[in-house]
Amino acid sequence: MDLQLDPARTAVLSMDMQNGIVAAYAGANPDLISRAAEVLERGRALGMMIIHVQVGFRPGLPEISPRNPLFSAIRNSERHQQLFQGSGGAIHSALGPEPNDIVVTKHRVGAFTGTDLEMILRAHDADTLVLFGIATSGVVLSTLLAASDSDYRLIVLRDCCTDQDPEVHACLLDRIFPRRASVITAAEFLAALP
Repeated sequence: MDLQLDPARTAVLSMDMQNGIVAAYAGANPDLISRAAEVLERGRALGMMIIHVQVGFRPGLPEISPRNPLFSAIRNSERHQQLFQGSGGAIHSALGPEPNDIVVTKHRVGAFTGTDLEMILRAHDADTLVLFGIATSGVVLSTLLAASDSDYRLIVLRDCCTDQDPEVHACLLDRIFPRRASVITAAEFLAALP
């Protein structure tokens, strides 16, 4: 497979790979972190922009509207809030962030809504995004749709994504995402790099 990537114009987005989220979602996918770490390490070595997208809220959760059913569940549950606070909210240590990595904090499902991600990508003249994260039906789907509408070339690393619903996960990766992105494994991605 020849991806013909320009590393200087490629950004790898590692999304919602925070300790609490990894613990809640990745139990059935024990090699997820090691695969993702290998992708990030190789991307850094080639000069790709590495961006960690994390969920985070200010004290008191002022970003959460009572009209938002998904995020209201966080507001109403101290247990859910702990996923995004302290060590639970930290990016998994095997993934970074390294000194030259960029961290974007979001308050919604997708990586673009309400963040400076688009500005960072434009500032670096990025035209290709490599996406992976937790959950496939959450941040990966939402970010892919927004990025596709913004005309980015997209690659989704299927075995660096996971979801609590295996059927939805498979449907997205096999039927929905390929309409907008190249959907490949981490090994295929790594093998295609220079």
